[in-house]
Amino acid sequence: MITIGKDSKPDDKAKELQNEFFCEALPKEVAPINSKIVQKFYNWAQANSMWILAFGTGCGSIEMRPLYTARYDISRYGMAPRPTPRQSSVFIISGYASVKTLKRIVRSYEQMQNPKFVIALGSCTVNGGMYFDSYNTINRLDQYLPVDLYIAGCMPRPESLIAGFDKMREIIKSGKAEGANTYAKNFEWYKSNQKKVIKDWNMPDYNW
Repeated sequence: MITIGKDSKPDDKAKELQNEFFCEALPKEVAPINSKIVQKFYNWAQANSMWILAFGTGCGSIEMRPLYTARYDISRYGMAPRPTPRQSSVFIISGYASVKTLKRIVRSYEQMQNPKFVIALGSCTVNGGMYFDSYNTINRLDQYLPVDLYIAGCMPRPESLIAGFDKMREIIKSGKAEGANTYAKNFEWYKSNQKKVIKDWNMPDYNW
């Protein structure tokens, strides 16, 4: 137990109380910032404040609009659409992904700040859908970007999206949403796959 002296300043008392809390809650060899308590709170905060960057490429984007209306009102789940990648944490790619579109998808993803999560919405994004044998669409998004969650369907209704968001929150709270770290770890592999498809590569090569 830490004893606060009479001559201690208010700031010193606050620091001593804070140290006392962490000393009682955790072993001495564990740093507070790396503690399980802090990490769980961090994951909980991320899971309940997901800001969406919706990248609609086709019919998949139609199902995103009702989510913002009064009937579904996803703001009550702590979710909100954002206009730019740098303000967003959840990247929803809905609809078919063409070769030309993939370039913009990669650029938008790399502009997002960590932690960031990717949701593939609809059959076309998951496995190519009805365009699986087309010359100008990609079949597997996870070959080019790490995907944290798939929502299958053609097209999935808003209720399926909300169920997917609930599952995404569970994954984040459990600390298993490591797509951004996977992308950084296997950066060369993802980048080589991207450049095989994108022929007119004129973007900066980000390097973590």
